[in-house]
Amino acid sequence: MNNNEYTNTNATRRFRPKLSFYRANAKCTGGALKLELHPAHDDVDGSIMATFAKQLTIGDRHKMPPVFATFDWDNSICVKLDFNDLTKMLEVFRGFKESLEDGKGLFHVSPAGTTKISLRHLVEREGCYSFDVYRSKPGSPESKSAHIMLSANEAYGLAIAIEDSLGAICFGIPEVIPRDTSNYKRRVKEMGNVPAA
Repeated sequence: MNNNEYTNTNATRRFRPKLSFYRANAKCTGGALKLELHPAHDDVDGSIMATFAKQLTIGDRHKMPPVFATFDWDNSICVKLDFNDLTKMLEVFRGFKESLEDGKGLFHVSPAGTTKISLRHLVEREGCYSFDVYRSKPGSPESKSAHIMLSANEAYGLAIAIEDSLGAICFGIPEVIPRDTSNYKRRVKEMGNVPAA
């Protein structure tokens, strides 16, 4: 076997790819977003983890070598998007609604704080989408926020990725396992009117 061949080792199985969007601007008000699929397993519902980071530096691509914008991943905001959240987001991406919950957004409340997720279709900006997250902690006046603008084609691709992920989010990744049908066969035999399979 040569070194270029793919091998399915424990290390490669543990790798979890992320879909990432980076939107820097000259005002340093941009943001970045990383999305990570977590399929359902055992008794745990599946989700997509969304991590938002604010733009930290502007960068300069015209320099030699280019200096790229950086993002504040150390102070990022991570939210768990479950089936209900994702289907509501798809309503916005597919044009059934202009914003999440008619502009009110989605709220996640936990002991760590309250998180508001906002997604809006901005028709006046050539079909862009504004995706924002706000987090406040109980008893603290401080709050965190992050924001990213998605172009129409990015939103379209993200909608398809979410739709394709829903099977894994709902049912996990199927694996072939032997089935014990003895209980079923015994019940059928007891009923007497249906032949055992």
